[in-house]
Amino acid sequence: MLNYSLDFNRLSQAYALGQLEPEQVVHDVDRQINALAHNPIWIHRQPLEAVLQRVSEIKALKARGRDLPLYGLPFAVKDNIDVKGCPTTAACPSFAYEPTETAPVVQRLLDAGAVLIGKTNLDQFATGLVGTRSPYGACLNAFHPDYISGGSSSGSAVAVASGLVSFALGTDTAGSGRVPAGFNNIVGLKPTRGLLSTRGVVPACRSLDCVSIFSLTCEDAQTVFDCVRGWDEGDIYSRSEDLTPLSGQAPIAGKCFAIPRASEREFFGDLQAKQAFEKALVVLKQLKVEMVEIDFTPFFAVAQLLYDGPWVAERYSAIKSFLQAHEDQLWPLTREIINSAKKWSAVDTFEALYRLRDLQKQCEKSWGRVDALVVPTSPCIYTHEQMAASPIAHNSHLGIYTNFVNLLDLSALAVPGPFRDDGLPAGITLIGKAYQDGALVKMAAQFHDQCALRLGATRFKHSV
Repeated sequence: MLNYSLDFNRLSQAYALGQLEPEQVVHDVDRQINALAHNPIWIHRQPLEAVLQRVSEIKALKARGRDLPLYGLPFAVKDNIDVKGCPTTAACPSFAYEPTETAPVVQRLLDAGAVLIGKTNLDQFATGLVGTRSPYGACLNAFHPDYISGGSSSGSAVAVASGLVSFALGTDTAGSGRVPAGFNNIVGLKPTRGLLSTRGVVPACRSLDCVSIFSLTCEDAQTVFDCVRGWDEGDIYSRSEDLTPLSGQAPIAGKCFAIPRASEREFFGDLQAKQAFEKALVVLKQLKVEMVEIDFTPFFAVAQLLYDGPWVAERYSAIKSFLQAHEDQLWPLTREIINSAKKWSAVDTFEALYRLRDLQKQCEKSWGRVDALVVPTSPCIYTHEQMAASPIAHNSHLGIYTNFVNLLDLSALAVPGPFRDDGLPAGITLIGKAYQDGALVKMAAQFHDQCALRLGATRFKHSV
């Protein structure tokens, strides 16, 4: 483990004071990645020489006065996002291709001075919330190797939690930018759909996909968000909105958060997860947050639509040509899930859209004067052995508090909370309306500070 933290505040300060140089950080990170080679976090690592050359280039830019808000910060990218010069595999070796250009979200990070370390493992074609559906191996939880890391952005989350990078990009269609954050004690920001370009991203459900951000702190997530958000003419789902960057600490006290009724909170028998959520609610009360219980039935009904409805056909559409020619090359469960799209008709699709609209109207009634929803990031966590015994049912359990968010066009941020009594991480997710990303970050940052937790699986605490 590194003897210094990679969070933005401390690493940037160390650079400014001359206590560290980016070259040293790159070498240290390289050694630490090699020490964790037993954990299949990476699909492609940039050659060390190329990373050091990148450092020389950004140092020269800084010397000429270029503003580089992410100067010298190492980062990783989920391997369903294009980077020129690196193959994109989506965790399917026979699908691999060489991108002709870098995805805009990655290019904006490079332009801001960040240093790309490599591309990370994932549930194949971003289909799953478990981190086990990859021919490159199942990513291990950063806290206990017997437990799943969460997916589909497993490698990106574990890389941040293990102190290998300062931040990482993932994607989030059904919760892939939040569940692995909860399982590894880090922050996972799922922005409002369309605020981050998805051009250069292998689609899962193209109309719902978001690029997500993993970081050690809420403030770091906001910094990355400010660097990468913005209109992209080449992305048909791109949206623009004037959002105020994080500045200072807007008070969380006096805010009103909605939580599921006690009788509706589902933990699938995981008492540790239930108790951890109750401890998180105590912290919110200490911060003088008002909490009201609401009927979560329509939200759960929307969540069920995502995989038990025709949206799975978008996954088939995304890789149709490859699937038809190379069906035997897919991970068995991935193939089973995506092929299930064939049973849905156009009539089914329209009926599902009408059902979604009806549920949206019901969900809208729940907001009233509420500033945000608060839910467990995940209702439970499973061991690798438990997942193997019931892979589809257990995967569906993990998404009950996440699957509805993109279908309802909401923003969300997973933030670490009080640990379970067995020593595993647990967290909560704040969910807001579209374009409330900045407000969620500010409120979540105060909750994170109040919990006084270590950063990821490192030995460092957040410096407030």
